[in-house]
Amino acid sequence: MLDRDQALQMLAAQGLDVQLTQHSLESEAVLRFLARRLGQDEELWGLTGLLHDLDYPQTKDAHEKHGVISAELLEGKLPAEAVQAIRRHNGERNGNPPRTAFDFALRSGETVTGLIHSNALVRPEGMAGMKPKSLKKKMKEKAFAAAVCRETILECEKIPLPLDEFFQLAIEAVDGIKDSVGLR
Repeated sequence: MLDRDQALQMLAAQGLDVQLTQHSLESEAVLRFLARRLGQDEELWGLTGLLHDLDYPQTKDAHEKHGVISAELLEGKLPAEAVQAIRRHNGERNGNPPRTAFDFALRSGETVTGLIHSNALVRPEGMAGMKPKSLKKKMKEKAFAAAVCRETILECEKIPLPLDEFFQLAIEAVDGIKDSVGLR
């Protein structure tokens, strides 16, 4: 299995822009927190979150290939369950629907980062004091972080985690790395 340094080198070699790198780091943090809460392998889940968008520079205009190319690049470098979760995180577009708790954790975990990051940017206090209640309110505002799929976030219940607990874990995860991802 790759180690984190090798994973970061792979990301750098793909030419991810700043925003996508921040998203990858946030996804890694959220997946690590979810793994800890669910008694799963934190290193594996974290690396999966970190690498899930590895192919995005190549597939941003070919959504049906997003996740599939990443999975091909990672075959033999990560366990099969991680490669499958990466392939399935874009299942509605690439024909590989999610099936396992790991799949749903990656999908909901990487998606919630957009809601949290956007919320932190508009709050005068940034990440400080952010609560699940605040994210629930933002979920109802369809124009806020409009590209963030609310239905995918709600897949956290298939992990299974209730939305409030999922939000709390995700907030804590992103707050722990806020300096690394341009938040305060």
